[in-house]
Amino acid sequence: MKIIIIEDERNTAEDLKETILKVQPDAKIIAMLHSVKEALAYFAENEKPDLLFCDIQLGDGTSFEILNKAQIKTPVIFCTAYDEFALTAFEAHSIDYIMKPFDMATVGKALAKYRDLKDMLSPLNHNLILEILEKRNKSDDRMLVRYKDKIMPVAYTDIALFFLEHELVQLVTFDNKAYFVQKSLEELEKQMGDSFYRVNRQFLVNKAAIKDVSTSITRSITINLKFNFTNKPVVSKQKAASFLDWLT
Repeated sequence: MKIIIIEDERNTAEDLKETILKVQPDAKIIAMLHSVKEALAYFAENEKPDLLFCDIQLGDGTSFEILNKAQIKTPVIFCTAYDEFALTAFEAHSIDYIMKPFDMATVGKALAKYRDLKDMLSPLNHNLILEILEKRNKSDDRMLVRYKDKIMPVAYTDIALFFLEHELVQLVTFDNKAYFVQKSLEELEKQMGDSFYRVNRQFLVNKAAIKDVSTSITRSITINLKFNFTNKPVVSKQKAASFLDWLT
């Protein structure tokens, strides 16, 4: 079993390595990575492991950024000190989590979950493991967002739109709350389905959030939303016809 540890505290990473090897002596820790930047550089040049142990909050970002940007198709066990409310969200996106400070019992339990899943799918196919996790996530119809020092789920039905600003994607709910998400608009467009439309480079809008539309002499379409929002999304001339087909 090839394992990679992603943990920004080097002493903690060493302790985790020793604990894993005590519980699973035949495991191979092929790398210990300590930042988003280091991990992205590593995965650009090296093969993916069988299993990842990931700290959630790193010094230069989160492990979610690594998983998304590197398109890692590997089961994950999160290592975290977050509270139980946040852990409910983490659990939906991983095989298991271990609380800090961890011990042999918690690490052993997490590895046992991985082995159970491996046995169900023998011979092991990590893409199938990922599909199981993704299907479980889709059935929840919710998305993880960051809010202050927490990670929390937001139901798809509560999302009015996504917008890109300063190279960062934000989610906006119908009650006008905004959260950062660790996905691109291209990824979200595929994920959210036919209820959402990519009206331009900046906006992905929920049909349920549209009050009505206005047209101009240039044939562009301005979307009037059902809630107060600073910028009104504008549909380009090139997308006007397909947008109106989608809307109706």
